[in-house]
Amino acid sequence: MIRADHELIAQGIRLESRVLDLGCGDGQLLAHLQRTRRATGYGIEIVPERVVAALRQGIQVLQVNLESGLSGFAAGSFDTVILSQTLQAMRNTEEILREMLRVGREGIVTFPNFGYWKHRWQVLNGMMPKSPDMPYEWYDTPNVHLCTLQDFEALCARMGVQVIERRVMNPAGRVVHTLPNLLGSLAYYRIRSAV
Repeated sequence: MIRADHELIAQGIRLESRVLDLGCGDGQLLAHLQRTRRATGYGIEIVPERVVAALRQGIQVLQVNLESGLSGFAAGSFDTVILSQTLQAMRNTEEILREMLRVGREGIVTFPNFGYWKHRWQVLNGMMPKSPDMPYEWYDTPNVHLCTLQDFEALCARMGVQVIERRVMNPAGRVVHTLPNLLGSLAYYRIRSAV
């Protein structure tokens, strides 16, 4: 079954695009893009078991630590660079966004929205948030930088990154239009360099 956010990402990919999927996991998203959008490209993943799983799906995947940057790729090598539910696990958030937009004409970023009302409620009740989009306990989470929609948009503005499109989904996978920072659990942004 295809995740709802993967469907949303696929809608932002033009046919026959060259795509780089950062933190590609087992390769499901890139395999979906190959089938539905005739996309070509690579996945980047650091966890050996996930690299093997992606290779089994026929994905071209490189085992690379994203924190080291994307120096192996020339500027403008890809139409779209995707960072799907990986931003919050990055230590050097600004650098990965810069690198995404250096090697790709556009970027797609998805992340769990820390401003979602259920997350806020859990914090008010003295507990760190846990949800389908943030399924880890506080002590074993790979997440190092949690943010809200407003936080991400402020960072983009400061960095000179243009937001082309924003969509926010609720846990059922439906796009939220009213009070998205409060009612949306997962954020989708299509971005590009403003220069």
